Amino acid sequence: MAKLKLGAITDDKPVKVTHELPAAVHRDLVTYAGLLARDSGQPIGDPVRLIAPMLARFMATDRAFAKLRRANQVAK
Repeated sequence: MAKLKLGAITDDKPVKVTHELPAAVHRDLVTYAGLLARDSGQPIGDPVRLIAPMLARFMATDRAFAKLRRANQVAK
């Protein structure tokens, strides 16, 4: 079985953001939540909770973003 990039979801103080998703993206998010719940044995009550960890994972693995972020921190 393939290893999903997203792991267990941790509780953290949320910041409210409102955004509309295309229907196809929402369907994929629901499917991903189902697969993650099956693989982790941890139910995902609301697939929308996956958006923040997915964004965090995306930014953490984006090499160009990391390089520019480091350069920006050094420049301050």
